[in-house]
Amino acid sequence: MSSGGQPVGASSPGAALESEQPDAAPESTTDPERANGRRANAYDSERVAAAYAFDRPAVHERILRSLRLAGRRRHALDIGCGAGVSTAALASLAERVTGLEPVRTMLTHRHAVAPRAAFAIGRAERLPFAAGTFDLVAAAGSLNYADLPVALTEAARVLTPDGTLVVYDFGQGRRAVESGGLAGWFGEFERRFPMPPGYPDLDLPRLPLGDYGLRLDDQVDVEVSLPMRHDAYLRYVLSEANVTDAVAGGRITVDAARDWCARTLAEVFGTGSLTVGFTGYLATLLPR
Repeated sequence: MSSGGQPVGASSPGAALESEQPDAAPESTTDPERANGRRANAYDSERVAAAYAFDRPAVHERILRSLRLAGRRRHALDIGCGAGVSTAALASLAERVTGLEPVRTMLTHRHAVAPRAAFAIGRAERLPFAAGTFDLVAAAGSLNYADLPVALTEAARVLTPDGTLVVYDFGQGRRAVESGGLAGWFGEFERRFPMPPGYPDLDLPRLPLGDYGLRLDDQVDVEVSLPMRHDAYLRYVLSEANVTDAVAGGRITVDAARDWCARTLAEVFGTGSLTVGFTGYLATLLPR
């Protein structure tokens, strides 16, 4: 990042990271900020960074194919980009792409995941960019962790007058087209590894979006079906927040979680593959 708030070019993403330091903790802490702190602690892990970079299902790009944008955008921002997989998915939609992530460790593999993108460290509630910098802003599941009124106001601020905010998310791959065996397995998985708190549903149509400088243009349900074999699904579930939270809390080791998942999933997948469904939503918002 330069002192004027403009992102460093994709040729030097490391410089962008070095020039942006994580925000200092505020004097007062709201519930969303406490949730952000829990998330940062759990995700500040080389294992999790590698899992998000290489083991997550290829859902982002498939969801974004449903977008109907008027032409290729000039500069896209990916808020809460994680390891950069969602950032890479924006490459077909914009000439330049910048990923923003609050947890520095999560960007360890950014060059391999999104080699043409620039990256910076920062939070959705305090975007380190000048007003009107981006004509496309995206957030894939990241706003659920944020102080929503502040984050949406910030997203509106950095949008150009003709820009688009894309908000989307997808659930866990808990069902297979071929049989109900995976759904039964996932129920037991959730009992052993409950989802951590602090991830509320995001109901955009019920929000006072006008107060944040935005209006809802469209929202649709989406579903992506992916063929997955035992090993690919195993790597995926070990990257899920359920396991990450249990490991970070010292309730189980990664090896123990892997052993249980590998053994029990073998009974579900056998030697073949299953078509796993991921359901979610895709919303577009425009400046008011």
